[in-house]
Amino acid sequence: MSLLELIAAADERALAASGVACLDRCLPQPADGADQDPFRPLWVGCAVADEWQDRLAEARAVLDDLPPGTDGAVPAIRKLLGEAPAERTDPGLRAWADACSSLALEVHLGQDATPGAGAELLRRCREGDPAGAGPLVAGEVRRQIRILEMLAESGAAAAGLRQVLDASTEGQRVLRAATARRARGRGPDSE
Repeated sequence: MSLLELIAAADERALAASGVACLDRCLPQPADGADQDPFRPLWVGCAVADEWQDRLAEARAVLDDLPPGTDGAVPAIRKLLGEAPAERTDPGLRAWADACSSLALEVHLGQDATPGAGAELLRRCREGDPAGAGPLVAGEVRRQIRILEMLAESGAAAAGLRQVLDASTEGQRVLRAATARRARGRGPDSE
């Protein structure tokens, strides 16, 4: 199944978890002394539907506490967290998870060594045709598909969320490493 088909078929738990995973992967390396895992409370909200609203508020507060000069994907992540439905049963959850998926792919495209055709390339990747995608985008599409498949297979089991968190953390490390390599390659004089 394509990424879009998996999002269309996902249940509320899978939508919440896949959306959180996408946003979590896009977070930049935390500054010294900052919360190293600002979305940990939100992962609990993925496991326990009744806690989603409170945990969402906690995650929003942590992101709001980041310094104003924080750039990269943080403003877009803040915006998406602000738009997240307060209830996991909200019909808007699917659109929110879809927007999180799109943001993650856009962030990966921006860091890819061989950026492709932008929005058209990302649309094709999400529909199941990754031809022409660079390694970061192609890897992110595969990761999102794997995460949604894991969530579908695990049902309500907490072990499924642990596997998703592990896969997402690995993706976060890959993206942060690519971002750091790109920053070193640019140097202070090339900005």
